[in-house]
Amino acid sequence: MAAAEGGMIRVYGIRNCDTMKKARAWLDGHGVAYTFHDYKVAGIDRARLAEWAKRAGWEALLNRAGTTFRKLPEADKASLSEAKAMALMMAQPSMIKRPVIEARGGKLLVGFRPDDYSKLLIVAK
Repeated sequence: MAAAEGGMIRVYGIRNCDTMKKARAWLDGHGVAYTFHDYKVAGIDRARLAEWAKRAGWEALLNRAGTTFRKLPEADKASLSEAKAMALMMAQPSMIKRPVIEARGGKLLVGFRPDDYSKLLIVAK
């Protein structure tokens, strides 16, 4: 099998995250070529985050299960709006769900679901 048609895909996340390790192992194991952007090290561009939110929804991007979000004061977690969630994710990129994949053909994947990866990232030779 080969990676999906066209150029390289880009994977965004945090290198040491367990979910990222699973996703990268899956990609490597299936021969999917990609570049990796560690947004804990390199940050994330506001325009890119806004585009992801527009396409996937800010609720899908916000990692509510992560330690960083759970440690927030209740006041910060209450009455979340898109603007508030976006500000939190910009300030602390570890609050962005991982991985986020920008794939060929304008596809955007949020989170690690092997079935979705198989359908959208792999094509037969």
